[in-house]
Amino acid sequence: MIGLDVLYVLAGLLFAVFAVATVLDRTNPKRFTSALFWALFATSFLVGSYLPDVVNGGILVAMALVAGFNLMGKGDHPQPVDKPQRAERWGNRLFIPALIPPVVTLLGTLTLKGVEIGGQPLVDPKQVTLISLGAGIVLATTVALVMFRASPVTATREGRRLMESVGWAGLLPQALAALGAVFAVAHVGDVIGDLATTWLPLGTPLAAVVAYTLGMALFTAIMGNAFAAFPVMTAAIGLPIIVGRFGGDPAIMGAIGMLSGFCGTLTTPMAANFNIVPAALLELSDRYGVIKAQLPTALMLLLANTVLMYVLVYRF
Repeated sequence: MIGLDVLYVLAGLLFAVFAVATVLDRTNPKRFTSALFWALFATSFLVGSYLPDVVNGGILVAMALVAGFNLMGKGDHPQPVDKPQRAERWGNRLFIPALIPPVVTLLGTLTLKGVEIGGQPLVDPKQVTLISLGAGIVLATTVALVMFRASPVTATREGRRLMESVGWAGLLPQALAALGAVFAVAHVGDVIGDLATTWLPLGTPLAAVVAYTLGMALFTAIMGNAFAAFPVMTAAIGLPIIVGRFGGDPAIMGAIGMLSGFCGTLTTPMAANFNIVPAALLELSDRYGVIKAQLPTALMLLLANTVLMYVLVYRF
C-alpha cells in the first residue's frame, strides 16, 4: 500500500540534494549554515517518524535558530539570457506542467479509493488526496523535463533557487499546520472561547457570526493556515455559541467559516506558499506585492461571507 511515507522519502531526498548542492555553492556567503538548515529539514522527512519526539523538537529548534539568527544565504543563480524569448516561443503551452498536479489530484481522489491489489488498497484511503497530489507533481516534473529538454539537475537547481529565494518562510505551511494540531490538543479553543464570552458582546446571533468570521480571518492571518485556525475558532465560538446557543446550522457555519479564514490567508506573509512563493516565482521587486494586491478583495470577501453566514446559518 502506498502511503505518505513515499512522499516523505521523496521530499527528504530532494532537500538532502539541496543541502549538498548548497555546501558546494561557493557563491553563497552562508553556505554551511544554509546547508545545515536544509539537511535538518531533510532529516525530519527521512527519519523523523523513527525519532523520539524530543529529537524532532530539537531539529525544529535548531532550524529556528539558523533562520532566527539570519544564517541563511542565497547563491548566485544566473538565468538564461534568452529566457523571455523562450517563454514567448512556448506561449500558453508553458502552463501544461502547472495544470497536471490539480488534474491528477482530482482524478486520483475520485478513482483511487476503490482500487485494490490482492485484496489490499493500492493507496492509503485516508491519504489518497495527498498521494495523488504527490503523483501529480512527479508527473508534472517529468513532463516539464521532456517538454523543455532539460535534465533532472536543472530541475533541482531551479528548485533550490526558488527555496533560497523564499527562505525559511517556505516551511511555514507545514509548521503552522502542526501548530494548529497542537493548539487543538491543548484546548486553546476553549481558552479563547472563555475569553470571547467574557469580553465580547456575543448576546445576539449577528454578534456571534461577526466574531466567528472575523476571528477566523484574524486567526488565519496569525497562523497562516485556515485549517489550523478552524478547529480553534469553531471550538471557541462556532459550536458553543452559533450552533449551541442560537441553533445555527453546523454545515453552513463550517463551510462559510472556512471561506472567511481564506480571506485571512490572502492578507498574511505567514501563508508563504500563497503569498511569498508567487512573489519569488514572478521575481517581484516588492516581496509583499501579492498581499497588497489581494487585500481589497480579501476585505470585500470577508464582508460578503459575514452577510451570507448571518442570512443562511440560522435559516436552515
